[in-house]
Formats: sequence, C-alpha cells, structure tokens
Amino acid sequence: MNKFLLLAGFTAMFSLPVLAADEGGLKTDEAPPPPHAMDKGYRGMEDAQGMTVAQAKAMHDGASVSLTGNLIKKTAQDRYQFRDKTGTLEVSIPLAIFDGRSVSPDQLVAINGTLDKKQQSAVMKVDHLQKQ
Repeated sequence: MNKFLLLAGFTAMFSLPVLAADEGGLKTDEAPPPPHAMDKGYRGMEDAQGMTVAQAKAMHDGASVSLTGNLIKKTAQDRYQFRDKTGTLEVSIPLAIFDGRSVSPDQLVAINGTLDKKQQSAVMKVDHLQKQ
C-alpha cells in the first residue's frame, strides 16, 4: 500500500508540468494577412522570391529550376522560347507535359525542370507546367 501511494505521488508530480504546457499548434490570437498582401504564400521574405532566367542560366548542368513567365514562341517540335523580366531561355516541353491544355503567349505559366548546359546554349527540360 505504501509503495502504491509513493508511485501515485511521483506520477502526479511528474505529470503536472505536462498538463500545464500549452505550446504548439495553431495560434489564433493574430489575424492572417489579407490576400492582396501575400506573395505566393510568403510574407516579408525577399529570399523566397522565385528564380529568374538570369539566375537559371548561371546555375550548373543538371540543376533543378523553377521559373514563372511566358512561352513566347515555338522554335522546333518540342522547343519553345520562354521569357521572364530578366531574359529568355530555350525550353524543351514534350506534348505530354501540356496534358491537353493550350497556352497562349500572354498567359503566365510556371515551369519546373532541369537545366541542360551540355549544348551550345542552356536548355531547360521541363517536367511540370502549370498555368497561373
């Protein structure tokens, strides 16, 4: 009986701090930012901005690249010219990546893929395309 009371006392003593700790989870004491103040899900983070064509061209062969801009013209069977505010880049987009969607030069698209610098100029092999 004495051991039982001793065990119950230790259990109560060590479990009280656990019950008192109320940290973690969603804190609802602050309002979320308004939709017009958000930039792709990030708020106030300059280094979280998207990659540009100029930055992509400076990367190494095989680098993963994510860009947002416009497909401005078709240059070959599956080759297109992609442009953002910093320049243009040749991209290779197989027809299957379009998945039946059509894109016009005035529509903003986000593309993900890998950089191929083994050729004369850098070419991005696109794995994913999303209309914005």
